[in-house]
Amino acid sequence: MDKNNDDKFIKQYRVSSKKKIHLKDTPTAEKPPFRRTDGDIYLSEIHEDLKLLQNRLYAESKKSILVVIQAMDTGGKDGTIRKVFGPLNPQGVRVHSFKQPNPKENAHDFLWRIHSCTPKHGMITIFNRSHYEDVLIQRIHKLAPESVIERRYDHINNFEYLLRDSNTHVIKLFLHISKDEQKKRIQDRLDKSDKNWKFTSSDIAERKFWDQYMKTYEIAINKCSTEHAPWYVIPADKKWWRNIIIARIIRAHLNNLHCEFPAAEPNLDKIIIPE
Repeated sequence: MDKNNDDKFIKQYRVSSKKKIHLKDTPTAEKPPFRRTDGDIYLSEIHEDLKLLQNRLYAESKKSILVVIQAMDTGGKDGTIRKVFGPLNPQGVRVHSFKQPNPKENAHDFLWRIHSCTPKHGMITIFNRSHYEDVLIQRIHKLAPESVIERRYDHINNFEYLLRDSNTHVIKLFLHISKDEQKKRIQDRLDKSDKNWKFTSSDIAERKFWDQYMKTYEIAINKCSTEHAPWYVIPADKKWWRNIIIARIIRAHLNNLHCEFPAAEPNLDKIIIPE
């Protein structure tokens, strides 16, 4: 799969701003075009491209990338960050995880704690959960009035437009897993001692709201997938294939930024380093 075809390849996962998506009709798994062993080799090749593109982004320092990752519990957010972004230069990558707001954060508007974590020029920032929690968790558990939540979709779109207008390119990824796959992953956390620490009782509690989550994610994705900040729905049951899809999405967006290394000082060829 040629990197020149990335734009065409990723289009199938991008949610159009003109057509609504239905998550129940959107696959959580698909058959990859090659075996996993070949996929591992291919991913390493993509990483070589990403390293060069990241280097140009960092050196030029005029644009930035914000990657928003949302998923159900066990959906693969941590694994995606580790496998897709782990090989990049850590100097140019930041990860922010958003938990339940603390009292200070709750005393401000819901985007207050988000804005200060967005990337400066030259950087890639990854949000492990994000401002979308404020139209997901709060809607499902009725932590805010419906009228307030409805207005937040517009606030989010305006906020993301502001970022784009400031040369921060927003890429939003929903890691779409099946309910059966989630059950397997929770069981895996219970069965393997080195994964016990990952299990929390909230995994079971929130699973009871599966249908409500799917509907709420669907609403948020449809309302907030825009030309300036698109959502991608990633079939995430197969972890290794998920990583390849996401790596190609990031590569396509970085390629389309057309970053260049800054011009060198003139007459470098005439410089003689003294003994």
